[in-house]
Amino acid sequence: MSDFRLCVLVSGGGTNLQAIMDRIDDGSLSGIVISRVISNNPDAYALERAKKAGIEAVCVSRRDYPDAAAFNSALLSAIKESEPSLVVLAGFLVVLPREVIREFEGRIINIHPSLIPSFCGKGYYGLFVHEAALKRGVKVTGATVHIVDEGTDTGPILIQKPVMVKEGDTPEILQRRVMEEAEWIILPEAIRKMADAEEGREN
Repeated sequence: MSDFRLCVLVSGGGTNLQAIMDRIDDGSLSGIVISRVISNNPDAYALERAKKAGIEAVCVSRRDYPDAAAFNSALLSAIKESEPSLVVLAGFLVVLPREVIREFEGRIINIHPSLIPSFCGKGYYGLFVHEAALKRGVKVTGATVHIVDEGTDTGPILIQKPVMVKEGDTPEILQRRVMEEAEWIILPEAIRKMADAEEGREN
């Protein structure tokens, strides 16, 4: 059987990318390879992480294109070139163009730092999610991996993991705990689940 290929899209430091790479290295994600990492941010440390691991790293920045249509077309081409089995949004702060979602329908997953449907949708990303959770006074938050559809955080949920909110948490402290206790665990699990489902269809 050929490898299950991931194209990972990321905008920042790439800690979720690192979690995937670590699970590939330790054998938890056997038969899975990262064929390409794409970032919209030329300064994203995720690109550096990929290069150090010998993974092809590509930047597709909106600034390099005259309009949104040209950027969307370039992003779609960059993803298609890597021939992915699955597209993984691991902290990608660009709304995916409709043509990308349609091209890879049912084969794009996203990690979101809350228990959807709480604190999700337009404007809820990064620290904003954790600020909102603390402001609301929730006792439990967490992370969700879901299939991407044409809405914002509206696709079918694959895995969720709860994380306790603690007295004295700041958005930064809570963000770190959600990453460590949920995101870095369930994103590789969701990839495994998708790969196994694909293998089941092939057999």
